[in-house]
Amino acid sequence: MSDDDDEDSGPAGSPAWMATFADLMSLLMCFFVIILSFSELDVIKYKQIAASMKNAFGVQQKMEITAIPKGTSVVATEFQPGIPEPTPLERIEQVTTDQDLNSLRIGNPDARETEAREVKDLITEEMEMLIEETELDAEMLRRLLKAEIEAGQIDVESEGRTIVIRIREKGSFPSGSAQLDIGFLEVLDKTGFALNEIKGLIFIEGHTDNVPINTARYGSNWDLSAARSVAVAERLLDGPKMDPIRLTISGHADTRPQAPNQSWEGRAQNRRVEVVVKQPLSESQSTFIREMRETNPEAVKALDDTGISTNP
Repeated sequence: MSDDDDEDSGPAGSPAWMATFADLMSLLMCFFVIILSFSELDVIKYKQIAASMKNAFGVQQKMEITAIPKGTSVVATEFQPGIPEPTPLERIEQVTTDQDLNSLRIGNPDARETEAREVKDLITEEMEMLIEETELDAEMLRRLLKAEIEAGQIDVESEGRTIVIRIREKGSFPSGSAQLDIGFLEVLDKTGFALNEIKGLIFIEGHTDNVPINTARYGSNWDLSAARSVAVAERLLDGPKMDPIRLTISGHADTRPQAPNQSWEGRAQNRRVEVVVKQPLSESQSTFIREMRETNPEAVKALDDTGISTNP
């Protein structure tokens, strides 16, 4: 290429119109910034919004206005150019009306009944799950004591959150005595092992028939029933891990018969020691029911009427 061709090429750099265009854009941006800086919100419209808020809420509240509300969004469509003029709007105050009542309204009775039904259904559902757990514990005891149950020495029953291990006199105590048969000690050891795996308080209750007893050692059926419950408790405590705090011992003589005492078979059923396991509610249920007894006793009473105990 020759030197003449280089001299004919155009001038270097941006076109001349580019500088003018850039100056124009800068001036336009400055113009809009100045407009935004002098803008303010429409006071009339702001008053309308304040009035609607007053009608929507009924709580007395005062808000001190320290400055005139200014536009803060570039999307705002209503602006007034120039310097804002002072406005009489100094504060917004909600007005409420005081009203004295001669009586206190405690609520809609239908709503309270509905709440009571809902609480009853909720607790009943949770109680049914706990009752299933109790039945599983009772079934474990039945499998463990299957031989003794088939021999008529022991019965295992469950109702609600309660398990009853009923020890018959047959094979456990000699007639008129509170001395455990040696062959029955192993049965109590197995029972104690199972009770360690089951939650709940243990009540050991002695019972007799109505035939009077008066021996050198036992002056009445009260003495005999109490002595038999003590003998069972002591054997359970001899086993490992049994917490004595769980145990309560009582003797009831012939005051709680299981069958009529007119026949030999009935009296044999009444001579027994019952190991009653009462399993508690869950901690969350106990707390919930205590609160409901204060706030909605009707709901708890409705649950008690169904036969489900709400006592912790």
